[in-house]
Amino acid sequence: MILGMSLATFTLAHVIISLIGIASGLIVMIGLLRGKESAWTGIFLATTVLTSATGFLFPFHGLKPPHILGIISLVVLAIAIAARYAFHLRGAWRWIYVVTAAAALYFNCFVGVVQAFEKDPALKELAPKQTEPPFVIAQLALLVLFITLGVFATTRFRVVMPRAS
Repeated sequence: MILGMSLATFTLAHVIISLIGIASGLIVMIGLLRGKESAWTGIFLATTVLTSATGFLFPFHGLKPPHILGIISLVVLAIAIAARYAFHLRGAWRWIYVVTAAAALYFNCFVGVVQAFEKDPALKELAPKQTEPPFVIAQLALLVLFITLGVFATTRFRVVMPRAS
């Protein structure tokens, strides 16, 4: 039992939260690429924090790569949240927010690719150890995509500051 749920129910809740984080993150990224902040920002940040945090509640022994990625993700998210809500995207905090939001979304998608190769029989057959070329190519393509999106979003997203009266 985890948080009063069976392992299967908790896993389902974790996956649903993760998918909401990815979907809302993609909406946020589209907004950043269009130069605008999205109304989905809070949902993206909250569900992505929940995704990383709930990952630590699964039974595990020892520190493993998913836990290290979860720690890195939570640090990146803390910076993104501070940039957005504490520093209101002023000055350098604008691009810091964009970079950290893109990185947080990338981490979620990275794990999504890992899970797809673990759970989908056709993908698992292509890369059973996740060291084979199809897996590596998929992850490299994802990384290149997110670096590209992050660069474009950083140059296009501008904060409109309210005028002083």
